[in-house]
Amino acid sequence: MTKVYDVPASILINRVSEELKKIENIKQPDWAAYVKTGADREKAPENEDWWYTRSASILRKIYIYGPVGIPTLRRLYGGKKNMGYKPERKRGGSGSVISEILKQLEEAGLVEKTDKGRVLTNKGISFMDRISHQIKKEIPELSKY
Repeated sequence: MTKVYDVPASILINRVSEELKKIENIKQPDWAAYVKTGADREKAPENEDWWYTRSASILRKIYIYGPVGIPTLRRLYGGKKNMGYKPERKRGGSGSVISEILKQLEEAGLVEKTDKGRVLTNKGISFMDRISHQIKKEIPELSKY
């Protein structure tokens, strides 16, 4: 069976985000159009569907690194803040965006909370593996690996 590791991340995230749009529990909140995705950013995202892309990316990160918590995800989605003439400093990603996405993924049954952090449920693992398998079947160059 094909796993998430066998397909390119960019293709997988785009395909998973399209599938997440079909799930009722995962909806972009009203405030998401105005919020920045981290303290290191200067503007809100320009892509209108960024919420689903970030949700798909978080699902992939939990699949690969899980169990993970919100502080780990904040570190993974953070970056360097421009401090003008001062040296740049590392800043974390938005914790409210990450926690809201995790709540929605838990309601959808794809993620569950454990003592050590969030992990994918069996439904979440099969969801990701099914999409990975579809991608690998569609792209013949990937079957070599």
